[in-house]
Amino acid sequence: MLETRTISISINRNWNGVYEAMWRPEDCPKWASGLSKSSLAKDGEVWKAEGPEGTITIKFTDHNVFGVMDHYVDVGIGPEIYIPLRIIPNGDGAEVLLTLFRQPGMSDAKFEADAEWVERDLLSLKALVTRGSVPNLS
Repeated sequence: MLETRTISISINRNWNGVYEAMWRPEDCPKWASGLSKSSLAKDGEVWKAEGPEGTITIKFTDHNVFGVMDHYVDVGIGPEIYIPLRIIPNGDGAEVLLTLFRQPGMSDAKFEADAEWVERDLLSLKALVTRGSVPNLS
């Protein structure tokens, strides 16, 4: 089993609206710098992007009514990396939760740096959503 860390943020917006706003893979670079530096391009059933360490392939779960936006990232070496991402109700707002799996051979420092990166990305998402910079947010 791999060590995990779940990072979460609360957003004072309707959870379903946050999910609908987030669930557009082409908009992920606006807030998910750990996933892509610039843009994502659809390529059949997957998305291609320039990640922090080179070209990556991403598969997202289908759009759904449960607030699930899991994705699988292939960085070109090693197995795909599974990234569970959930948006759940928290009163009248939303809780966004991402579980980070420590990859085999990953140092303590790298795992901590990845967790900090995820937290920064989620805070970027929160800033976009609360400023109203994300379309279709109810």
